[in-house]
Amino acid sequence: MQRKISIIITIALLAAILAPAPAANAAAAAAAAAAGKPEIDAAVNSASKYILETVKNPQVDSIGGEWVIIGLARSMYNVPDSYFDNYYTTVENYIKNCNGILHDKKYSEYSRVILGLTAAGYDPRDVAGYDLTAPLEDYENTVWQGLNGPIYALLSLDSKDYPNNQRDNYIAEILRRQLSDGGWNLTGGISDETKNQTSDPDVTGMALQALAKYQSKPEIRNATEKALDRLSKMQGADGGYTSWGSENIENATQVLIALCELGLPIDDARFVKNGKTLVDVILSYMNEDGSFKHIGDDSVKNQMSAEQALCGLVAAQRALEGKNSLYRMSDAQSREGNSPTETGGLPGKHADVTKVPILFPGKTFTDIKNHQNQASIEALAERGIINGKSETNFDPEATMTRAEFAAIVTRGLGLNNKAQITDEDHFFTDVTKNDWFCEAVYTAAHYGIVKGVSDTQFNPKGTITKQEAAVMTARAAELCGMDTNLSDTATRDILAQFDDYRTVATWAQAPTAFCYHANILDNNTQEINPKETIKRHEVAKIIHQLTKYT
Repeated sequence: MQRKISIIITIALLAAILAPAPAANAAAAAAAAAAGKPEIDAAVNSASKYILETVKNPQVDSIGGEWVIIGLARSMYNVPDSYFDNYYTTVENYIKNCNGILHDKKYSEYSRVILGLTAAGYDPRDVAGYDLTAPLEDYENTVWQGLNGPIYALLSLDSKDYPNNQRDNYIAEILRRQLSDGGWNLTGGISDETKNQTSDPDVTGMALQALAKYQSKPEIRNATEKALDRLSKMQGADGGYTSWGSENIENATQVLIALCELGLPIDDARFVKNGKTLVDVILSYMNEDGSFKHIGDDSVKNQMSAEQALCGLVAAQRALEGKNSLYRMSDAQSREGNSPTETGGLPGKHADVTKVPILFPGKTFTDIKNHQNQASIEALAERGIINGKSETNFDPEATMTRAEFAAIVTRGLGLNNKAQITDEDHFFTDVTKNDWFCEAVYTAAHYGIVKGVSDTQFNPKGTITKQEAAVMTARAAELCGMDTNLSDTATRDILAQFDDYRTVATWAQAPTAFCYHANILDNNTQEINPKETIKRHEVAKIIHQLTKYT
């Protein structure tokens, strides 16, 4: 009897030793049970067909807009080129109507449209003459709305490596907001008191999507691992996620996209529960016609859910195809638009106008902290386009002389030392070769940006008014390839929105209207104050806006 028991025990031990590890078993079972590429392809096709039939004319919007374009453009579904062309035309008209200001507070509006345009193959840096990536240089406004701001700023800027000086700041803000449990939510992490809030799965997924490109940095990799561990533990027994009292499809979608952006397999064992992957979870919300529900026991079609689900399934499809991820859009098919040329700038740009590189990274001044035009001042200072009154002070409220303006605008357009100025060209008797501003004044005059107050006088030390600055800026904009010609009707309509428009000099009306139309001058004011002396911070904002077209 004892021998029989010994044999049974020995057989049991051998079986235990030879059996695969539980994790391996789970992974193998998951791989066998999970929806594979054929099921994903079929789901993408069905969802794409439904969305094309439902959203015939995508708009600039979070529903029926950019997520539709992103999902369809990044899918393998055959979408007519005219669909994307119509979207671009819609965006262009929208931006013209709002004078390039998508929102005065929610800068994720810019990020979403950047992603939509990039996915569709258009360059967001020149849409109706506006650079939609430029507002994302404004860190304070971008993070004002909360965590969505820096997350989508990074996703949009990194979609095609668009230049921006705030990337490190956006990364730092996301890391700063990570909660004690390893995840993120929209409101927590701002202070020590809010660090212990509970994270949300969808926000955690979005934060990981934004950080995915930067995994070579140890601190980011460490934050990522903590977040992945948190997401794995938050997952329910059926593989789904619950937030705000119910399990919904958007949570699973954002986590799936995060895995794909990080290069992790869609059947990563940490995210397989009882044989269900995140793809299986998403498909469980799908209706027969290709639409999707928001929550599992809901029979109502939900358009937002359909658009988000398509993006998630497309992310999985691209991962299985070995293609760029959903948000890495360097492979997006280029389509024609009014895009900058390969050498930079608009097609009609003067050959001498060039982009100025960063020479003094991180340059700032103590007296501009939290100033409304801090981002513009710093952007120009980093390139040596504008200087402070001292090494540490900028003096933003000081006035600007005509010579100083000539120097800043020529530096901003990269025109220094471009003009071959002869002795005969030195016709201003009050600008001599020994003056620090000599080259700048004659360079600006050579290119038609400035003129004298008479045939022989420039008045270099005279202060410059807002309407004078507008005229000179409009001339500089022509060199950048911009169409500055406005009809009399357009000029009147643009200026009439300001209470004091009648005080603008006749010779300055069209240039001033153009500067407002091109978003070079700030539209968020009640008055133009055309004869007021312009301030240094105002000049910085003007030239910064102008340099987007160089």
